[in-house]
Amino acid sequence: MQEKKAWTINGYVGIFIIILLIGATVFSFIQQQFIIGVIALLIAAALGSGVTLVQPNQAAVVIFLGKYMGSIRQEGILITVPFSVRKIVSLRVRNFNSKTLKVNDINGNPIEIAAVIVFKVVDSAKAIFDVDKYEQFVSIQSETAIRAVATKYPYDSFDDSVLTLRSNTEGISDELAVELQERLKVAGVEVIETRLTHLAYSTEIAQAMLQRQQASAIIEARKLIVEGAVGMVQHAIEKIEQEGIIELDDERRVTMINNLLVAIVSENGTQPVLNTGSLYQ
Repeated sequence: MQEKKAWTINGYVGIFIIILLIGATVFSFIQQQFIIGVIALLIAAALGSGVTLVQPNQAAVVIFLGKYMGSIRQEGILITVPFSVRKIVSLRVRNFNSKTLKVNDINGNPIEIAAVIVFKVVDSAKAIFDVDKYEQFVSIQSETAIRAVATKYPYDSFDDSVLTLRSNTEGISDELAVELQERLKVAGVEVIETRLTHLAYSTEIAQAMLQRQQASAIIEARKLIVEGAVGMVQHAIEKIEQEGIIELDDERRVTMINNLLVAIVSENGTQPVLNTGSLYQ
């Protein structure tokens, strides 16, 4: 099914013709020319049945005897196919807020996700004839697309190279728009924008996942601290030996490395103990 333009004439011209036909009918009855009067009245009634009012950003789908005759996008008052059925379809931009859905991410963790879909009808014929109740179709397909995209990614990850739902919301929204457009093109609907409005772990595991995130963050932080401390100690030992400040044997080198690592890695500030020697030294 493809949208096409329906037959129309200017509404004001049509109403003027209807008035003339009614006047001709009255005049014919006065002159007792009943056949001409009846014919004029039938023509006036036929034209009157085709009077259609279309508001801005609306389309009227014209159906005559079960056959699609075309769509009217021109706003104002018009006259179209007599005795036809006109179904009004809104062409305005609309928002659809999905329900908060509970799905599993790629790691199997239950999460809650919701999105807002901005869309509009671009083909009134497809919206009326190719799907049943296109607004309900948009609702169901939107939730299906959200589930499909959410299951492709983890909710969160400490690996910056991994795309996640939480850290890559722009990319996820763009992918959702593409996925949804593919599903809704059969209904003559264009997806203008999609945005995630809610994203969180499901309530039954939220506390456990928070503790897991905290533990993972601590491990990653400790790992970074240790790597930095080893580099600092290595640089310090090399600097001391290169400049010949003191000569370190293996035992003293191990002791110094141990003390430096403790001082750098320790959570609390270290308290140095100064050895000032004794009277007998």
